[in-house]
Formats: sequence, structure tokens, C-alpha cells
Amino acid sequence: MKHLLFFSAFLILLSCNRERRDIRNMEKFEFQDIDRGYILYKPDGLPANSPLVFVMHGYGGNAEWIQEYSQMNALADQHQFAVCYPQGKRVGGNGDTHWNARLDLSTIDDVGFLSSLASYLQSEHNLNPNKTFACGMSNGGFMSYTLACEASNTFKAIASVTGTMSGDSWNTLSMSMLPVMPSTPILHIHGTQDNIVPIDGSMSTDGGWGGAPAVDSVISYWSTTHNCNAIDTLFFPQNTTAYHYHSDTDSNKVWYYKIDGMGHEWPEPSTSYGIVASEVIWDFFSKQ
Repeated sequence: MKHLLFFSAFLILLSCNRERRDIRNMEKFEFQDIDRGYILYKPDGLPANSPLVFVMHGYGGNAEWIQEYSQMNALADQHQFAVCYPQGKRVGGNGDTHWNARLDLSTIDDVGFLSSLASYLQSEHNLNPNKTFACGMSNGGFMSYTLACEASNTFKAIASVTGTMSGDSWNTLSMSMLPVMPSTPILHIHGTQDNIVPIDGSMSTDGGWGGAPAVDSVISYWSTTHNCNAIDTLFFPQNTTAYHYHSDTDSNKVWYYKIDGMGHEWPEPSTSYGIVASEVIWDFFSKQ
């Protein structure tokens, strides 16, 4: 039942008509004999060896929608980086679009797809492999964490908005089951009133999602991984508190923005949370 409520609330929030429409300007990319798609935005006159940022939509969403919602293109123009908006496949071929962040509802290899696409874009468009990053909203945030665990050689830092680690990724990570434990820089933005991906870890395990840990536990794990021994706390208007975890030598490895009263959304200029998610994300990435 909770899984069904997840889908319903998400579709209402994001507007079903916008999610289901055909996507314009989609580039094709074949991976494992499957046609995949993406939108690439490059500012005019982008210098060689510029950064590349992947922005992933949520469950049931699409590349065009997250391009509009995140408003990342304007920042790309201002700060000179390329943006890739990849497209998730439909569950079972005809269900809702998704990212397989080690979810039981799918067998699609999205880690392989996104890593291969990043390598292709770096080569084809002369973009910097040492400045390639991933971020996303909701299921796209889940996927960003999966990339942090399994593709840290490709994606040098990640950011998640309203998403967290899938239950499978969390269990694999916390039990030290990965061949090489990752040390990927992490930015997390979450609202205390998110009823779709609850901040306290109470997300249902039903429907193939496998649940999710509490955000505080996730942040604690990554801050420990980065040997953080202190926290800088920043207060913003409208109940946003930022925690920048740092070691003696680096203050830009784990950032956590906790927004009191915010639900399942991406903070943007039209909202009143004291921050704009895309600006915080690029600020974090630019420091890596």
C-alpha cells in the first residue's frame, strides 16, 4: 500500500502530463544493445576540458522535465560547464521510468549506462574526466548514491535532493561488501516533511524499493569515511540548516542541507527555503 501511495503522490507532485509527453531534443546512445537517450546542454563557446554535470530525474519523470525544473542550464551558462540529462528506462519496458539504484523492481544496468555515457561525452565533447559529477532528485538521488558507491572513478562527487541510498546499496556499503570502499564527496539536501522518502528512514520495503536508511545514518557513514572530525553549521532564512563536515585538511567532502518543513521537492528560486538547490550543488562540485 505504501508503495502505491509513493507512486500516486509522486505523480501528483510532478504532474503526470509533463512526465508522459514525448521528449524533444533527445540524443540516442546504445548500451548493451538497448537504445538509451539523453539531452546534452553545452553553453556557446564552452572551453575544452570543461566540467560535466549529470542531472537525473525522479521515478516517473523524464530528462526534459528535470532540465526545466532544476534550471541547471542557467548556471552552466554562468559558470561554463556542460549538463547531461539522461533518460531512465521504463520498468518492464512499459511501466514508469526509473533508475535502477540496486532496486529489486529492475534488472537494467544503469551504473554501466551512465558510466559509459559519461566516457563517451568526455571524449566526444572534450569534457574533463576529473570534473564529472552526478546529481538527481528522488530516484535520481538514489541513483547518484549508487554511482558514488560503484562508479567513483567516473563520477568524482555526487549530490542528492530528496533521495537517499537504496536499502540494497546501504546494506552492501555498511557491511563493507564492495571490492573497494568509496570515498566520494557527498552533498545531501532533504526536507523534514518529505512523506515520499522520509528523512527518518521509515520508507517501506515494499514494491522492490528495499527501504532506505535514515539520512542521519547515511551522513554519519560518509563523514566517517572521509575522516571528518568537525562540523561547521550554517543557518539560512526559512529554517534551512547546513552542516559542512570536514577534516583537518578538507572542508568540502560532506555537506548536508536539512530544510525544516520542506516536502518532496527541489528548492528553486520560487520557493522560500533560503537556498536554491542547483546553486548549492554547483558550489559543492566546483570545490572538488
